[in-house]
Amino acid sequence: MVPPGKPFRDQAYFHPRDLTGNATPRTLSHTLSMGRESMGSDAKKTELVPGTLEMLILKTLERNAGPMHGYGIAHYIKRISNDVLRVEEGSLYPALQRLALKGWVKSEWGPSENNRRARYYKLTPAGRKQLKQEVADFERVLEAILRVVQPT
Repeated sequence: MVPPGKPFRDQAYFHPRDLTGNATPRTLSHTLSMGRESMGSDAKKTELVPGTLEMLILKTLERNAGPMHGYGIAHYIKRISNDVLRVEEGSLYPALQRLALKGWVKSEWGPSENNRRARYYKLTPAGRKQLKQEVADFERVLEAILRVVQPT
């Protein structure tokens, strides 16, 4: 049992990479709202495996041909997940800033569909390479979780 407030440091725990590329354990820091039919209109906030939000953003940018603004990224994730995943602004924009600082996305200002100024993001070659690693790590963790929760 892990004491409250202490990060789990088992090898099965997902270790995201810091700015230098080294694996670093950290606690869960992002939330996505997950709609649940049985809970009425209230959404349940669900903790994610660290790095999941960044992976979803990178994958969204990879799947879309042109640059996307933050609202478009959040809307795409919500739509493609059949309204199950809802990215909150308080998590989205800091994640986009982290991705830009790491060189995995580039951003530039441009007019939005309603002629307002918006920052548009696109995947860099380094981001595309990182996405492959993030997806492989996520699949490994997901397989481990499924082994635990599925009946034997």
